[in-house]
Amino acid sequence: MTERRQEFASDNTAGLCPEAATALADANAGAAASYGDDEWTRRLCDRVRELFEIECDVFLVFNGTAANALALAQLCQPFHSVICHEHAHLDNDECGACEFYTGGSKLIPTRGAKGKIDLLEVEAALTRQHELHSHKPRVISLTQTTELGTVYAPDEIREISAFAKKRAMFLHMDGARFANAIAALRCAPKEITWRVGVEVLCFGGTKNGLAAGELVVFFSKERSADFDYRAKQGGQLASKMRFLAAPWLGLLENEVWLKNARQANEAALKLASGLQDCGAEIVFPVESNAVLSRLDLMVAQKLRERGWDFYKFIEPDIYRLMCAWSTTEEAISALLSDFKVARSCASAAR
Repeated sequence: MTERRQEFASDNTAGLCPEAATALADANAGAAASYGDDEWTRRLCDRVRELFEIECDVFLVFNGTAANALALAQLCQPFHSVICHEHAHLDNDECGACEFYTGGSKLIPTRGAKGKIDLLEVEAALTRQHELHSHKPRVISLTQTTELGTVYAPDEIREISAFAKKRAMFLHMDGARFANAIAALRCAPKEITWRVGVEVLCFGGTKNGLAAGELVVFFSKERSADFDYRAKQGGQLASKMRFLAAPWLGLLENEVWLKNARQANEAALKLASGLQDCGAEIVFPVESNAVLSRLDLMVAQKLRERGWDFYKFIEPDIYRLMCAWSTTEEAISALLSDFKVARSCASAAR
């Protein structure tokens, strides 16, 4: 059986970046206080406040599912609803965790071009949730970067925030690839979060070079009240929290997180350009580290036979290839070479 090559299956397949690994080893040098009472966790919270230029509350959880589900549970009662995009991870890939932790809040998926929230679609969805017999709309959740690799600009978020505020709704951001968005936009983190109305950000580190540990960042103390109890009850209080916090410090010091995101974004542009040169269709703008391409079924099969692993993302024929902080030009060249062979073999078979 051909050994699978994982470079483009997901940015989750990459290892720890060197800076995170070094920071983790440093935190392992001796004993330290438990449950977040350690110097690494304190330094991390201070560093995040510096990064966002605001006095925010910062919590560490183990993964993105917990971050999204608990953040939404903090904002919602069981009778509330959450508006999201139809491709949103929290609706398609969280195994009902958001509904579980909110105790019954309903996710309302809506359509939108290029993976982005369309306020006309949201308005139509809200019209259908207008009375006591329906869940009461409470949150709009947007994904930055989107599941299709596109990026919300500050003005787009500001418009969604104004729409939400007018309807007494909150704005949640699933920022699993937040770093890639900042690298693409070249703006300060505040410009696409609290300054444009985001209440809570789930700030992803795993896809940016960590092994585990996501940040839930509340930009209002009113919204974060007792979230530490919610996280504990949800099984998300790490006893040795320094081992989650220290690698984050490795990322955030000297802007390693941005360097990693830029490398991933640039790799995606090179991959997309190479695929286009080989005759492949790139379906969505490559604005971050995702490349979504329309592939003939036989071409995809031949690539897999040659050892490459990647996901079909949208039926019937759109596949997603992800680039990570560690994606190399050699890996891109190897995939493109095999793509040419696969396409030739598929043509000959017809």
